[in-house]
Amino acid sequence: MLCAAPIAAGLGFVGYRASRNPYYDGPPSAHFDGVRFGIEGHSHDKPFTDLLKWRFGGEGRAQWPESFPSSARDVPPARVEGGSLRVSYVGHASFLIQTHGVNLLIDPVWSERASPVRFAGPKRVNAPGVDFADLPALDAVLVSHNHYDHLDLATLLALSASKPSRIITPLGNDAIMAGGGLRAEGYDWGARIEIARGVRVHIEPIYHWSARGLMDRRMALWCAFVIETPSGKIYHVADTGFADGAFFHQMRAKHGGFKLAILPIGAYAPRWFMKNYHIDPQEAVQIMQICGAERALAHHWGTFPLADEPIDEPPQKLAQALAQQNIEASRFAVRRPGEILEV
Repeated sequence: MLCAAPIAAGLGFVGYRASRNPYYDGPPSAHFDGVRFGIEGHSHDKPFTDLLKWRFGGEGRAQWPESFPSSARDVPPARVEGGSLRVSYVGHASFLIQTHGVNLLIDPVWSERASPVRFAGPKRVNAPGVDFADLPALDAVLVSHNHYDHLDLATLLALSASKPSRIITPLGNDAIMAGGGLRAEGYDWGARIEIARGVRVHIEPIYHWSARGLMDRRMALWCAFVIETPSGKIYHVADTGFADGAFFHQMRAKHGGFKLAILPIGAYAPRWFMKNYHIDPQEAVQIMQICGAERALAHHWGTFPLADEPIDEPPQKLAQALAQQNIEASRFAVRRPGEILEV
């Protein structure tokens, strides 16, 4: 059973008004009104009664096992040179990406719970697929947004002590990290950041929201990352709804297609509650097609119990969606923690 505080913090509930943003003080823009970030025409917030309806409405929440271990364990190399791409799945939304001599760690969470407290909240059912001590030196850590299953201060502090590197994140999240004793670089949508020669990270829009508690709804920005390399681009989407799909069309027009898209497939049920924020496997296949990805890799399933679907349902529904579209299953890979994808 999930405790109410992390759920409410993670689902952008309406219930108060604020006149000041504690994380970001910048000029209004098309997606910032001076206090909160948002997307015109996209529904971000839900009444608190929707949370109660979901949690206690009796629709049925699948019981996850206490343990769902992976038999794999990865010990990454120090570097991967040239155009080869090696992606190690740590678990949930955490990845180590190695290519062209650059090591990028995305949304690292090694903590036992995705929660503001250690005694409650979603608890992982499998260990990280890479032992923390086995991580190589890092060139940058990319943090997509501030939900606890993506921005884990304990892990980031441990990385800062043992594997210091740049931390790149959307606006406002740098202030959250600074409050925890970390130095991060905050960027707006459309930013392009040089990591190494020929390797850049783009901060791109996505259909989501943010919150760390009950009083900071949408006060930090969220994003997708596009990793630009000499041998192709990688599109990493941490969390998103589908909406009208416009952002995914825009990414194809802007970036010309992708060598790999890393897309979420879990935390989608029930659809009436989750559809604005989390895609389901069928929508993940649509995004793969729309954005022009040669291959895709699934994530955001099988580690933290965040929604109502059974633990093993997302890959099953993904296989069905691929078959319906006559797409070879190998084009959209599913990995367990500790397993890798090499391109």
